[in-house]
Amino acid sequence: MGKKKKKSGGGGPTGQEWLTTYSDMVTLVLCFFAIMFNPDESSSAAMAQLSVSFMARGMGANSGGNTLSVGRAAELGNDILSLPATDKGTSLGTALKKAVSIFAPEVHSKKMAITSDERGIIISLASDAFFAPASARINIELTRDILLRLGALLSSNELSGRKFRIEGHTDSTPIDPAGPWTSNWQLSSERAIAVVNYFTGLGMADKRFQIAGFADTMPVASDDTPEGRAYNRRVDIVILDDGHL
Repeated sequence: MGKKKKKSGGGGPTGQEWLTTYSDMVTLVLCFFAIMFNPDESSSAAMAQLSVSFMARGMGANSGGNTLSVGRAAELGNDILSLPATDKGTSLGTALKKAVSIFAPEVHSKKMAITSDERGIIISLASDAFFAPASARINIELTRDILLRLGALLSSNELSGRKFRIEGHTDSTPIDPAGPWTSNWQLSSERAIAVVNYFTGLGMADKRFQIAGFADTMPVASDDTPEGRAYNRRVDIVILDDGHL
């Protein structure tokens, strides 16, 4: 009698079970690198490219983002690493790191603050350190070294072609009627103008600057305490990103 044929079908292996283990491993590796990733150490250009790569094609099982390496980005119709905005974004990220390094002592002593937002890099000068109370005259004798280093940064290759907006801010304390100013609007504007005049006096082109006076309308701290009011009295030097020229 011949051997009986084995029945086909059943719960035997299909040859595809390894895909489950492989996908689990890839997911774990992705989670590891996501945990290790520090966005603070990445340039704004790289972050923008990363965002585009996720948004352009979606995150489905059979689709993925664009590579961040050199190549064609079909969705954008160009080589993304050759676009001018990418180069400028990279230089802006480099300038931010450079500014943090150059002015570390002043940031530590609270004479300056360096942040960034959608406008670009914001270098805040504490008015109490750079101006006498109710005055728009810069304390050159006390701040010359800081201003010279700041002028060198703004003139550096990393910021070549960039525009800067100088924004004056005050606290909500009313202006002394016997003083030289009619309002906090005037005082904030005059302090911004004084900073621009200093930089143009160093030889920087005046067409690279914009001026704004905001009085007490854009506080960064509460005006209810002396410390908060001191933070609000400031001049912001905004190194503008491309979308906020």
